Amino acid sequence: MAMPNKRIRTSPLCRENRVITPKAVVRLHSDEKQHLLDSDYQSGGTSVCLEDDDEINFYTSCEESNRQLEHPLSNCETLIHLLKGNIGTGILAMPDAFRNAGWIIGLIGTLLMGAICTHCMHIMVGVSRELGKQGGGQPLGFADVVEYSFERGPKWVQKYSKIVRTMTNIFLCITQMGFCCVYFVFVAANFQSVIKHYFFEIDLCWFLTIILVPMVLLNWIRNLKFLTPFSLIASILMSVGLIIIFGYLLNNIPPISGIQEFGVSKDLALFFGTAVYAFEGIGVVLPLENNMKTPRAFGGWNGVLNTGMVFTTCLYTAVGFFGYLKFGEKCVLGSVTLYLPAKDLLAQMVCLMMAVAIFFSFPLQFYVPFNIIWPTLKTKIHGEKAEDSDESLLAEYSTRTLLVFCTFLLAISVPNLGAVITLVGAFSSSAIALIFPPLIEILAYYSDKWGRYKWILWKDIFIIIFGFAGFLFGTYAAVLNIINSPNSGA
Repeated sequence: MAMPNKRIRTSPLCRENRVITPKAVVRLHSDEKQHLLDSDYQSGGTSVCLEDDDEINFYTSCEESNRQLEHPLSNCETLIHLLKGNIGTGILAMPDAFRNAGWIIGLIGTLLMGAICTHCMHIMVGVSRELGKQGGGQPLGFADVVEYSFERGPKWVQKYSKIVRTMTNIFLCITQMGFCCVYFVFVAANFQSVIKHYFFEIDLCWFLTIILVPMVLLNWIRNLKFLTPFSLIASILMSVGLIIIFGYLLNNIPPISGIQEFGVSKDLALFFGTAVYAFEGIGVVLPLENNMKTPRAFGGWNGVLNTGMVFTTCLYTAVGFFGYLKFGEKCVLGSVTLYLPAKDLLAQMVCLMMAVAIFFSFPLQFYVPFNIIWPTLKTKIHGEKAEDSDESLLAEYSTRTLLVFCTFLLAISVPNLGAVITLVGAFSSSAIALIFPPLIEILAYYSDKWGRYKWILWKDIFIIIFGFAGFLFGTYAAVLNIINSPNSGA
């Protein structure tokens, strides 16, 4: 079948060979669209980019066939992963965040943080799809979106696209490895709490060492599809554990006059760090959307993303408020499970359930940094060898093991759970969750899609200033917190 005589359109995606079928990118008129869908162009390697008014409808209709996923995720599986990507150790640290902010600022701040972080997640998905239309629906990663957004911006920023891509990957790795470090400490601290009560006291470092081998073996699982059962078990354990925790929090609630309405101003930065850490899922949003069988169901008012994030925000607010109300100024250990009555069997079971849930959640957080680091290493080590060759598999498993060991060393070096949560949130999570998304939206829609009175520009500038202020003050306060109380955690 002859190729239509149309002009070829090149784009950064096509030049970088990031299109799955990059033989040609053609412009089509409306009367040719159905003909293309009914033809064998896709099987012959044609990637289609449309520029008519109904371009988006065509894009969403062909995006699933363009993804060529071996193990696509269903909507339910994606929601499970999204909840596990957000509901982790951060939710159990929310009472500490409320202690730093006071219950009034804590309530308002958590709801506001949830709304802003969810909006930034939508920005990433929306810009990813906008840029992906230039590559025939090819899904993009976080760093791809940042790079191509800079290439669409003003000329003076285009030359920095590669540098910013590298910076993005570095921040993503720091953020997700920081999460993994916190997960390590959390699992060990909760196991230590149970063993100390029923048997004898062992140093936290030994518990970190004991769980190292099973953590390595769990992270040898290579595909998100095969992690779904573990995420499901983790979600069930987390749900049951949270129900029991709420039982403790709502039993004999003390009067609200016993807690502070407003925290000390110097501690507000610590609240910011913990809160932005809690909404920790932006790093897994694009990988999940890219691995969906029906990615159209991810966005929208009642899509997977909003469903998961509304539930997450309400849960965070409730745990933070009632945890602070129940335990007051004792909320300094970084996890509400460590405040439960040590003599209650049910409380010890909650510690174990939460520890196992977070243990099974570790691979999802680990997925992002590994998939940033491994492709570059694989190219340098094995070149064009088959992906599933013995040499490539050995190198991949070795890399996975080494990266898990790195998180183990970080956990050993700073075992203060609450301090690590605040530092990771303020330093890296604020950049990834609050600074990069509005920046790439400004650049991706540069000059012609900022809306009436350029409201998108002003909205994004406000979010960037908010995120940058939290980055500076939160990091400073978190470092001082670690220096002044290095052993206050588990």
